[in-house]
Amino acid sequence: MSPGPAVLAPDRRRAAGGRKVGQVIFRTIYRGVAVHPGNVPASGPVILAANHAAFLDGPLVFSLAPRPVTFLVKQEAFAGPLGFVVRTVGQIPIDRTTGDRVALSTALAVLERGDAVGIFPEGTRRAGDVDDVSRGAAWIALRSGAPIVPVAVLGTRVLGGTADDWPGPRSVLTVDFGEPFTLLPDLAVPGRERLRRASRSLQEALASQVRRARVDNGTSS
Repeated sequence: MSPGPAVLAPDRRRAAGGRKVGQVIFRTIYRGVAVHPGNVPASGPVILAANHAAFLDGPLVFSLAPRPVTFLVKQEAFAGPLGFVVRTVGQIPIDRTTGDRVALSTALAVLERGDAVGIFPEGTRRAGDVDDVSRGAAWIALRSGAPIVPVAVLGTRVLGGTADDWPGPRSVLTVDFGEPFTLLPDLAVPGRERLRRASRSLQEALASQVRRARVDNGTSS
């Protein structure tokens, strides 16, 4: 996969402004809790890689992260009223059916200027256990050399509900930030295998963070 055409990173002020609004929402309508936010480097490029089980995962991490984050968001979310909001806060549309070079290159541009990128390596909403990941996140990490912070999102999936159900008002929603790590390319193997191994390492690190966070925060989801 090549870096693709030259692109411009979204204006960082958009994410910063949207984050302030999100903080109000997740600390009034809900009881949002950020655990170990100090694990996120205060400056410089960083990738926040989170598990994905429900609709509110993205807005929650976006709002409770200790610094503004530009997320890769499925392109379908950019339609209608929701799309206006997502576009206004400077997020990046990505086509999940292809290796979207423009989206990945835009994420690299955000990292190159020293900002934070958010991504859901599972690619779509699942049970949130991180049983599998797409390779886009590992590709960005290998190309940029940016540290990755594994992020466990808890409480957004309604017990017995679907990924589209929203938790009730004043529900406790938790974002638990793990310790950062860096994916180092194994230059002794071909590029495709190198990416596969990096993706596997990312999957294991994120799954481990989710399991630990569930125990530490006393929740199963």
